[in-house]
Amino acid sequence: MSLITLDRFILQSEQAHPAATGELSQLLMRFGLAGKQIARELAVAGLKRELGSAQTTNVQGEEQKKLDVLANEILLETFDYGGLVSLAASEEMEEPFLYTRSAETGSYAIFFDPMDGSSNIDVNGTLGTIFSVRYRKDGDDAFLGVGHDQVSAGYILFGPATVLVYTCGDGVHLFTLDPSLGEFLLTRETVRMPARGRGFAVNEGRTSGWTPEVRAFTDYLKEKDPETGRPYSTRYSGSLVGDFHRILLEGGVYYYPADSLSGKPKGKLRLLYECQPLAFVAEQAGGRASTGAERILDVQVETLHQRSPLVIGSMTEVTLFERFARGEGAP
Repeated sequence: MSLITLDRFILQSEQAHPAATGELSQLLMRFGLAGKQIARELAVAGLKRELGSAQTTNVQGEEQKKLDVLANEILLETFDYGGLVSLAASEEMEEPFLYTRSAETGSYAIFFDPMDGSSNIDVNGTLGTIFSVRYRKDGDDAFLGVGHDQVSAGYILFGPATVLVYTCGDGVHLFTLDPSLGEFLLTRETVRMPARGRGFAVNEGRTSGWTPEVRAFTDYLKEKDPETGRPYSTRYSGSLVGDFHRILLEGGVYYYPADSLSGKPKGKLRLLYECQPLAFVAEQAGGRASTGAERILDVQVETLHQRSPLVIGSMTEVTLFERFARGEGAP
């Protein structure tokens, strides 16, 4: 069996596009390099005393872990050469980072959540990195636009195995890191999300802040009804990447709705760093992503750290959530 590395797969895919410059291929391969570095740091974090709080907060006022900061630094350094990237933005930084050597020449801007699920760091739980690539824009509106502006998006999952998943609008591709080779190897060339699933992922500890419609949807999923395959199983882990990866492979739905009691009336998740990148992946795999009322990829980005409700997963469950959100209830 021929082993196809991430780099080989990307370069072979590039050959199908005669007009390609090779720049995007190089950029995607560097996400693979960053993933290897972050995986290495996670593996030895306890031994190197890199667990725990960094004693700082990010722009949203959330506590930063030492590994949040380290993962952010690794990603910034990974793209600080080659002239590919002009701007990088992260949920861990208040302002975008400008690469001075390529600010005027780099073709791309990158956006990332360097360490998703950081509450899991100190307990050796599932973690992830989410990334998005867009063409560079000039001026102060470099990050404005809609989800359709993404050139590529994906994530790296750090679990029992380290997995990299990405799309460039031509399907979703999955790679697994082989530690003995130090290479990401192609595991699934084309990933398709099941049209419906049997699991749901949501933080039910926030129930009291939800609208009655969202609570009704959750209750519906937990009711017993053999004809519709209910009840659904709860699969919430505290890591968006981990929960989404399960749904990508098995189907189901993840949702983080607006929460009126915790000061997040527009939701918690960030549009640029989390919602739109994963929405791109979901749709390319045959799934859906919504705010509950609007397609996530149609939402206009207006501010760098804009938040949004997110409902993402299989076609059946996301459509059903929207039905409940409109007050129509079960079909």
